[in-house]
Amino acid sequence: MAEADCGGGHRNAMTLGVRACRLAMMCVSLALPATTLFAHESSTPVPPWKQGIEQQRTADLGDGTFLNPVLAGDRPDPSVLKDGEDYYLTLSSFDAYPGLPIWHSRDLVNWQPIGHAITTNVGAIWAPDLVKHEGRYYLYFPARTDQGRSNYVVWADDIRGPWSEPIDLKLPKHIDPGHAVGEDGKRYLFLSAGDYVQLANDGLSTVGEVKHVYDGWQYPEEWDVESYAQEGPKITHHGGWFYMTTAVGGTAGPPTGHMVITARSRSIHGPWENAPNNPITRTVDRSEPWWSRGHATLVEGTDGRWWMMYHGYENGYWTLGRQALLDPIEWTEDGWFVAKGGDLGQPLRKPSGSDPSTVHGQALSDDFDSDRLGHQWAFFNPAPDEMQRVSFKDGALVLQGKGNAPRDASPLTVIAGDQAYQFEVELEVDPGATGGVLLFYSDRLYAGVGFDGQGFHLHRYGVERPQGRPEGEGSRLWLRLTNNRHIVTVHSSRDGKAWSKYPVQMEVSGYHHNVAGKFLALKPAIYASGEGTVRFHNFRYRALD
Repeated sequence: MAEADCGGGHRNAMTLGVRACRLAMMCVSLALPATTLFAHESSTPVPPWKQGIEQQRTADLGDGTFLNPVLAGDRPDPSVLKDGEDYYLTLSSFDAYPGLPIWHSRDLVNWQPIGHAITTNVGAIWAPDLVKHEGRYYLYFPARTDQGRSNYVVWADDIRGPWSEPIDLKLPKHIDPGHAVGEDGKRYLFLSAGDYVQLANDGLSTVGEVKHVYDGWQYPEEWDVESYAQEGPKITHHGGWFYMTTAVGGTAGPPTGHMVITARSRSIHGPWENAPNNPITRTVDRSEPWWSRGHATLVEGTDGRWWMMYHGYENGYWTLGRQALLDPIEWTEDGWFVAKGGDLGQPLRKPSGSDPSTVHGQALSDDFDSDRLGHQWAFFNPAPDEMQRVSFKDGALVLQGKGNAPRDASPLTVIAGDQAYQFEVELEVDPGATGGVLLFYSDRLYAGVGFDGQGFHLHRYGVERPQGRPEGEGSRLWLRLTNNRHIVTVHSSRDGKAWSKYPVQMEVSGYHHNVAGKFLALKPAIYASGEGTVRFHNFRYRALD
């Protein structure tokens, strides 16, 4: 049994939200599930995030400072490219397609989506590297299916696409490729476990054999980590040195496991010298606002200040996935760099650069009045012909049913970055079909409610059970799902005005990687299963206080 810290310190404010924290001050004690960890009390208050589109939280506080995360929600393994006055970012997309989302910024804090780099399903994609070489953009990434894994590359002459079809680099024994150009002018791909391989001049194939070049820095045995797992190498050339910045300690497991380390060499071929101040950053205690911080890309700001962007889990919110964090660094007189952002629980001075037209983030709501899916949507593990299920008619998304339940229906998902939110949708169900709303983690773990035109289907723990009927008759129904800091309620309505509460509520704090694997996040989703079609109207999302 554990006792909740109800004192109203800044960590609780981040975990529970300001309003919820005030209410929590009235409590005496609370029994917590094993999957929940609450932060310790601190005397330093943290201001709330700003609210942007749909009340979603945004990092820019409007006073020259920002409060992490810079990209909330499931934004793991960020790779940042500086291109003149512009920055571009991509992230791991795993089983979501379209995959490898591309984001644009002028200040590293406010980001807008501009498209995706891949639509062809080559498996679960993670740890990409976005680079520009001789005027062309390249994206290197690993992908895994049930049949095996490899590393791939796609390229484009315009960052907005079109992007090439994925090219298999035939590297099945490694992950996490990081592109580099050596002092010899040749191109190389650094890989997991301290290995590297030369690339052809066009960057689309390898030359020769994979070689081992770096053994990694070893952390003390008494630290609580998931596993050693040397991964995510990113090469930065600065001051006549090559810096190899990597992650060790495992990306999940104990909150204190993941970390950023670096090593340097005068030559791309080594030898590599470990930094005397390794790890550059690490979550030291589970009371910190961000857990498992690691997997960094270094980037220079337009004013010469330097930054690391990496990911971390929010204290108490493994369900949101690994979120994108921005940490200032400084170069020391001896040519190393140090992290200056502390535990990232306080506002930091913004990087230089701005664009008055940039509105951070994107709306998750959708009127379905276009002839294509918006950037916010992605199928889970789609088939090659998945888009044939999709059509648009009279302001509705018409989705052909697939499979028998969410597990084999390839739900359409969006990424939520808020601790509490609500979404709703109107649906019309043809005979033989079932449509519904979900919090979807994977094909093995999800929660929500479906409707087949007659009765409800309760989805809990990834298991289906017919349960209950809505009031009234007909195949048309509104469904609303509320996720209030892991407490899930569902409401239904026949007219979108008068709502009835579904009799079963759920708690979903355990729907995350440390329980179910796969390094994913719990996402709002809609689905259509069975033989008929489901028409979806007016998907609406909003964050809650």
